[in-house]
Amino acid sequence: MEGLRSRLVRCNGLLTEFSERLDFSWIYHDNALEGVVLSYHELKAAIDKNIISDVSLIPAYMDIKNHKLAIEFIRDYVTKRKVSFGLEFLKKLFLILSADETVARNTKSNKNPFQYRKDNPLHRLYFHEIAPPDKIAYRVRKLTEWLASEDARKCHPVKRAAKAHFRLLGVYPWPKHSGKVARLLMNAILIREGYLPAVIHAIERQRYYEVLRTPHLGLTSLIMESISGTIDAAHRFLDESDQRQIRAAS
Repeated sequence: MEGLRSRLVRCNGLLTEFSERLDFSWIYHDNALEGVVLSYHELKAAIDKNIISDVSLIPAYMDIKNHKLAIEFIRDYVTKRKVSFGLEFLKKLFLILSADETVARNTKSNKNPFQYRKDNPLHRLYFHEIAPPDKIAYRVRKLTEWLASEDARKCHPVKRAAKAHFRLLGVYPWPKHSGKVARLLMNAILIREGYLPAVIHAIERQRYYEVLRTPHLGLTSLIMESISGTIDAAHRFLDESDQRQIRAAS
């Protein structure tokens, strides 16, 4: 990270382009982990502000747009002087991801849009053991208390991020978006500590599901490899830029 950071500082004009590429990869692979394979056209149409798209033609449009907004939210949030990864933070992430669904629900009922699940979903992507509904609020509270504790602060940031991710998915608070919120929480911790996000690639999907059923050390290793992958991708991007400049000058 130190080596990459020095290169990025020297190439300040490329940061926007790199961030855009990173976000494309991040959203693509994160959705692939959930079994949703997006096309470049869908990603581009949802993210690019210069493209006016017919939402009805792109079913995943709002999900992609909300995911992008959630990433932008954590990037901005972690730059603040005082940061808390408490219940309000998790609530904000969930509400951003489910914005269109929240509006639809609120027009039909007065239910709290942040409401935890009331049963164990029969059909879900993750097959690890999850908390019974009556224990969700307690376990989420214990997680946020741990994140604010001295014990968590003493953890290496990668290990802290892995444990937070692992524990939140072990609770699985909502039938939808629990995985995305857990990974956004993980990456918010990493970015706050000066790391690039851990983008877990689609080819690691089966391994990802398997490590969630074991102690969190397996997830820690996967996250470390994913951060390294993001760093390598950044170096490749900068190398390509250097080569373009050399060709332009020759």
